[in-house]
Amino acid sequence: MQTSAESATNRMRRPDFEQWLKQAAGTGYCANPVRLVGSSTVVDANSGEVISSYESSREPDGVTYVRCGNRRAVRCPSCSHEYKGDMWHLVVAGAAGGSKDVPAAVGTHPLIFVTLTAPSFGAVHAVKKTGRSGSIRCRPRSKKELCVHGKPLWCMSVHPEGSPAAGEPLCRECYDYLGHVVWQWHAPELWRRFTIVFRRQLAQSLGLSESASRKFVRVQFAKVAEFQKRGLVHFHALVRLDGDPSDDNPFPPPAVDVPADQLAAIARSSAAQVWTTAAPVFANDDTRALRFGRQCDARVVVRGGVDEDGELSDRAVAAYIAKYATKATEDVDPGASANGPRPHITQLRQTVEDLAAVIRMTPGDSPYELLGKWVGMLGFRGHFATKSRRYSTTLGRIRSARRNWQKRAAVARTRGPVEIDEDLDDLEESTLVIGQWSFTGMGWLTSGDAYLAAQAAAAAREWADEKRHESRSTNNKKR
Repeated sequence: MQTSAESATNRMRRPDFEQWLKQAAGTGYCANPVRLVGSSTVVDANSGEVISSYESSREPDGVTYVRCGNRRAVRCPSCSHEYKGDMWHLVVAGAAGGSKDVPAAVGTHPLIFVTLTAPSFGAVHAVKKTGRSGSIRCRPRSKKELCVHGKPLWCMSVHPEGSPAAGEPLCRECYDYLGHVVWQWHAPELWRRFTIVFRRQLAQSLGLSESASRKFVRVQFAKVAEFQKRGLVHFHALVRLDGDPSDDNPFPPPAVDVPADQLAAIARSSAAQVWTTAAPVFANDDTRALRFGRQCDARVVVRGGVDEDGELSDRAVAAYIAKYATKATEDVDPGASANGPRPHITQLRQTVEDLAAVIRMTPGDSPYELLGKWVGMLGFRGHFATKSRRYSTTLGRIRSARRNWQKRAAVARTRGPVEIDEDLDDLEESTLVIGQWSFTGMGWLTSGDAYLAAQAAAAAREWADEKRHESRSTNNKKR
């Protein structure tokens, strides 16, 4: 059996290696591309003339590779990198303005960065960053107390970044796994109620009813859910204040003056007041009153600047949100690592599975009936990323712009330059694409191919990051 190195060497020695490399580049060096076989023909709809044709049989392996499109970095770094870039453009367009059909004037609207945390369900080991006030030890205590199970309630260790101990309970027997899962299940409802309370408190601060306030101010947001090491989600959101939109001006400024620091205070107050009642999981259970954690915060975002003296810039926060949009539970529990699956995450999954099994066998309707479908998300059933309709553009429009650019490049190779989208519309109306494709599998055909694609993807990302860093440095100097 060939090793990856031998397989990669054999691929590079083949006369069609350059053609294969172009194929791989066409997928963005995807880690797990879709393999298709078939053909497509572009025909002039008026004359019936064949403009171009393509067959997968002409490719080196007789197959066509297409991106997998997975947003999760642990599944496909390449597609995740592209998704992260799309998310950054979506978020920064609504934060700074001046791109993606969002006017630059949006950059003057009040903007805050809100973090909504989960409560504690038991003491866990922590990694503390240096440079902050307080001890960097995990859980320093002057009194060496033990829990009811005889486990220490302190930890004097300094856990390094990436430590397998991070997020693990000091005592798994004390940890409230049932409460953890119930809170996680209702976290989307807590976010929904936060948006309601926030809008009501904003209206009250203006001395208006909520319906009357909509003529003066509208709340727009972009939000992501981040999985912590302890397996609970945090919500991070950019919240912007606009005026009442119209067809002529979908991004008007607020009609009344609401300072960003006042908006941040309203967000903190709203987070403290939000709660919901969780129905009992079992018949003999009690209802639970669920809230956000005590460490919820809201900070004013600096527009068009750089992070200084603890201030947040719009572009830095956009990058922060985009980063978490590509993460999921696999980042919390890297089961393929040398340390193996984490006991705490394994216990959480088992708790969700056990609860789902009991609910399926219990007669009658249960609000947790679909819990079994969310084992992979540790009971979190919400969207990992959401936004209000008028926050900025959409991922669909960003992807459409990329496809149009690719179409213009393709047409330019055969018919000359295409400068505007209307030309593409005319082209689509006058041409007909006839295709017949079949799915044959996922992934590269050999481990050597996968290795070459991974190395090329890493080099491409490194180059792109360097160019992005140079561009930002140049922009900061101009400011």
